[in-house]
Amino acid sequence: MKTDIILSGVGGQGILSIAAVIGEAALKEGLYMKQAEVHGMSQRGGDVQSNLRISDKPVASDLIPMGQADLIISLEPMESLRYLPYLKKDGWLVTNAQPYINIPNYPDLDKVKEEIGKLPNKVILDVELIAKELGSSRVANIVMLGAATPFLGIAYDKIAGGIRSIFANKGDEIIELNLKALQAGFDVANKK
Repeated sequence: MKTDIILSGVGGQGILSIAAVIGEAALKEGLYMKQAEVHGMSQRGGDVQSNLRISDKPVASDLIPMGQADLIISLEPMESLRYLPYLKKDGWLVTNAQPYINIPNYPDLDKVKEEIGKLPNKVILDVELIAKELGSSRVANIVMLGAATPFLGIAYDKIAGGIRSIFANKGDEIIELNLKALQAGFDVANKK
């Protein structure tokens, strides 16, 4: 078992929380994991990216080579395009449909969607809309995690356990809201 994942988005969208939940679940499964993060401009709305490598054998490097990512999880559609050169030909992209327009020269959204549409393996969903329907836009990242769960190589219940561990100090209400968000995203991916 080996899964190489690139997580991408904009500072404040919760990329690092997604990585923490996946990492917690992987470690509880007895898997090896390495992670590298780039988040220097994250506090100013800049791009955030994390490489997450999970395997049943020791992982030598925390960086994913070009063309070797099994999965890209992106909370921002333009950011997903930035990392497409890393995706395997049969890899999956799970991305948010809604942009986070934080630059004046954001590309035409129709062109971004057109490029994403060319991929054979993709799940595109409006995580903010789903999160708002659940009662809080703050769980949009966990909706995205739910949509990516079928492609992680880790059982759903282990990801749910990762949520319980990572959010344990936030209280039962927050844990339950995040578990509902996970299920909502998972349900969308399973309809594809």
